[in-house]
Amino acid sequence: MQAFPLREHPTSLRKLLPGAAFLGADDIRVTSCSCDTRRLKPGDLFAAMVGTAQDGHNLASVAVAAGCSAILAEHPLPNVGVPVCVVPSAREAYGRICQELAGNPSRRLKVVGVTGTNGKTTTSCLIARILGYGGFKTGILGTLGYCDGEHFEEATLTTPSAERLAFWLARMADNDCTHAVMEVSSHALDQARLAGMQLDSLCVTNVRRDHLDYHRTIGDYRLTKSKAFGYMSPEAFAVINADDPTSAGYLYLIDGPVLTIGIRSQAELMGTLIERQACEQTFLLTAGSDTVPVRTRMIGVHHVYNCLCATAIGLTYGIDLPTIVRALESVEEIPGRLQRIECGQPFSVFVDFAHTPDALSGSLAALR
Repeated sequence: MQAFPLREHPTSLRKLLPGAAFLGADDIRVTSCSCDTRRLKPGDLFAAMVGTAQDGHNLASVAVAAGCSAILAEHPLPNVGVPVCVVPSAREAYGRICQELAGNPSRRLKVVGVTGTNGKTTTSCLIARILGYGGFKTGILGTLGYCDGEHFEEATLTTPSAERLAFWLARMADNDCTHAVMEVSSHALDQARLAGMQLDSLCVTNVRRDHLDYHRTIGDYRLTKSKAFGYMSPEAFAVINADDPTSAGYLYLIDGPVLTIGIRSQAELMGTLIERQACEQTFLLTAGSDTVPVRTRMIGVHHVYNCLCATAIGLTYGIDLPTIVRALESVEEIPGRLQRIECGQPFSVFVDFAHTPDALSGSLAALR
């Protein structure tokens, strides 16, 4: 499977990256690119990016030997023998190039981004189910895998690399998907994998504490999460968890429409848990003047939040509340998310993906 669709006509980097400096050429015209010298093909643009273990600038000679036509870099590379395009951020420029080469598929789709510390996978799956029940053909990208509306592939990263992201979005558009739901990880935001694309909506489930081995401080982690708002289109809307202080603190970053969800705090969409058993729970979902019961096989207060987030997205895309409830109730399990194991045993067994203190605490509280 190729990295991403190639354009029939070359893309001008001078036009795409007007602030770039060019060494060895007035312009660089590109039909394909790669940031990995092991996958580089003759004629590719090589993107020299600084990673956690390797600086791509040190591999310029390897890329030239492999046949690259030009190099995208963050500083001049003397005596490399091919033109060099110098930009402030090679990662950001590379993402824009990948999206351009793929035909800017996010402009042909309504892309729903789901970010947060916990609940991204379940919320994304619920949104995709709601959109499907609403008659929209939908692709999905997340921890459980990538689907272009017709074909499925196991995921290697929660949010694909820039070239894979462009590739899958283009496949969705080509397969007549109208919507795409994608999990947006903090790593992806820090590494500018979304550069060049636009989100039609953004859902923030919660922002707690995670990946401090990568982000170093909780402040850096929260700041990285806030970068997601920078990818929203001018007409995009956001869904914010009003019960989560950090998420609610992002409200000042949003110029467009916002829907808030909550259980404790006053919000546009409210959830009230009324009954819970080991095999199911029922909560009241209130949206404006409408209140309806939702009976779901998935348990836990955290799942009520996931349902509220997904409902907010569905309502914004014009799907009526009864259809949304049917979609929510149709999801019996999400792999590894308090997944019930039934083998006739006289006790309950659940498999859960919880890998942060907050997520584990929520899962244990629900089970107790």
